[in-house]
Amino acid sequence: MDQPVAIAAEGLVKKFGEIEAVKGIDLSVRTGEIFGFLGPNGAGKSTTINILCTLMKATAGNAAVAGVDVERDPAGVRSRIGLVFQDPSLDQQLTARENLEFHAFMYNVPAAVRGQRIAEVLEMVDLADRANSIVMTFSGGMRRRLEIARGILHTPTVLFLDEPTIGLDPQTRRHIWSYLEALRDREKITIFMTTHYMDEAEYCDRIAIIDHGSIVGLGTPDELKATVGGDVVTITTADNHAAATELSERFQLAPMVDNGTLRVEVDDGAGFVPRLVRELSVPVESVAFRRPSLDDVFLKLTGRAIREEEAGPKDMLRMMGRAWGGRR
Repeated sequence: MDQPVAIAAEGLVKKFGEIEAVKGIDLSVRTGEIFGFLGPNGAGKSTTINILCTLMKATAGNAAVAGVDVERDPAGVRSRIGLVFQDPSLDQQLTARENLEFHAFMYNVPAAVRGQRIAEVLEMVDLADRANSIVMTFSGGMRRRLEIARGILHTPTVLFLDEPTIGLDPQTRRHIWSYLEALRDREKITIFMTTHYMDEAEYCDRIAIIDHGSIVGLGTPDELKATVGGDVVTITTADNHAAATELSERFQLAPMVDNGTLRVEVDDGAGFVPRLVRELSVPVESVAFRRPSLDDVFLKLTGRAIREEEAGPKDMLRMMGRAWGGRR
């Protein structure tokens, strides 16, 4: 029996004038899944999540969240989802409890259960002892946890997280993920999150890799890494250009250039490295091999390492204006 679908999209397109930010995306996210949308900044992640959350209208295609069409019944979608924005959105002058009370009022959480629900979500993210503290006094990680608590306060079916740990240190990011995994198990909700952190994507049940508005890979982390091959060998030589030519012509490999090094995929790294050092005519300065990572997957699918790009200020203002205006 097929697992129920929490999010479905077909042929999703979003244009900003001549700029096509999303190019015909098809998605199917299963109920109860932690689904990662992985890609560099500017790839179309936030645009897609904004369409699914009814904050922006698609130019073409259709989508449904929790069984509700995002264009025909946006209010129905909003009542069934939680959303943690990429940028902070808490009122820093209020306490943690006051932020949650305001959210509960806006989402019509019944007054009879409001206090209990607020206590539950604060406990869930380890902030019960700071319920009456002003948010301004919180660390970045604490504020992110409070935003997650707010996002699940009204018991949504689907929780959207747009770059949930951006700007946080690695240890805090790991703690946030321990809360998210426990949250999925306890609340039985679907989590759809965007990220450009490769290590963060490893926590997901499945990942869609997006680049330049198109999905270029989809599967579990292990399935995606299996597309790379056996081992990844990283090489630095006295002449990488000449070495790349020789690796291609003599060793029948497809070398890729990444940040001053060469990468090749081989079945047996341990057996290949001694032969490489012995037979390559270009002096080898350093060589190492390892199992494939999601970085290698992205490099294989796009021809480059994941990048950090930001839209220019004018582009961002134009996109935001059109989004608020609801233009197609």
